[in-house]
Amino acid sequence: MQHPTESRTPSLATLMRAARNTYVLAVRTPLAESGFDDLPRDGVYTISAIAAGDLSPANLGGRLGVSKQAVSQLLDSLVLRGYVERSIDTVDRRRMRLALTERGKDVAAVCRLAIDRLESRIAAMVGEECIQHTRRTLEALITLAFAGDFSLRAVEEP
Repeated sequence: MQHPTESRTPSLATLMRAARNTYVLAVRTPLAESGFDDLPRDGVYTISAIAAGDLSPANLGGRLGVSKQAVSQLLDSLVLRGYVERSIDTVDRRRMRLALTERGKDVAAVCRLAIDRLESRIAAMVGEECIQHTRRTLEALITLAFAGDFSLRAVEEP
C-alpha cells in the first residue's frame, strides 16, 4: 500500500480544484470586460442556474454548501445589483420564485459564451470523447455525494 505522503499521480480533487480556477478565470475576465465586475461570490453560478431553470431558493443552499442565511444574503445582493427578481410563487405562496432581469440575462449570456469557448478549446486539445468521459466521471462523483457513503471500507467489485 502506498503511503499518502509518497509521490503519486495528482488526485481528482486536486485536478478539479485547479480546473475550477480555469473556469473562474475564463468567465470572470469577460464579465469584467463587459461591466459586470460587481458579482458576489457564487453569483455567476446562481445566475447561470436560474437561467437554466434549474434553481429555487430552497435548493440553492444545498448546492452551494451554505446556510439559508448565506443564500438570503446572496440573493439580496443579486436583487440589489439588478441581476435577479424575487416574487411569490402564484401556485404555492409559501415558495419564492427567482427570475433574471435583463442585466441578469446579459450576464448569463456572457457566461455561456465564455464556457462554450473554453470547452471548445478543451475539446480541441483532448477530443470530444474525453470530454464526455470526464462528464460521466463528474456525474458519478455527484451521485456519490447524494448517496453519502464515504466510509473507508474497500470498494466492492461489480
